[in-house]
Amino acid sequence: MLRSILAIGLTCAALSLSAAQAQDNPTLEIVWPKAGTTVALGDDTERAIGVVVRSNFKLLPAGQCGEDRRCGHVHMKIDPDGDTCNIPGRPYNSMNSDFGGDLIRARFGHCPSATGRHVIGILLADDHHRPILVSGKPVTALVEVTTK
Repeated sequence: MLRSILAIGLTCAALSLSAAQAQDNPTLEIVWPKAGTTVALGDDTERAIGVVVRSNFKLLPAGQCGEDRRCGHVHMKIDPDGDTCNIPGRPYNSMNSDFGGDLIRARFGHCPSATGRHVIGILLADDHHRPILVSGKPVTALVEVTTK
């Protein structure tokens, strides 16, 4: 009986530890727009829309994290398999390193065609613009949308 109780206790402790470790891994998701959504583009020259992200990292302006290892910002690319939607001369379309927070501007006006099917890709970066890695892979999130 004592062995059974001990085994159950150890199993519960191991499950709790696994859950805690999973919670400790950096997370990143696109809250809006949702996958498959049709989104009206902005009337500005950049044809921008707001993209809302969520992370278990603090999202602050670059250079503001100090010693906090669970702090950074987001880099975004539209159609991340290529560079056609990047801001000219930049390796991204947008990032929130100037302001931090959970809102980032997707600038579809830099794409060859602002309207149509696009993939919004975001990457979690540290205070020095380096990708945050989990098991050697960058923490990213993707969502496919149609813009009009």
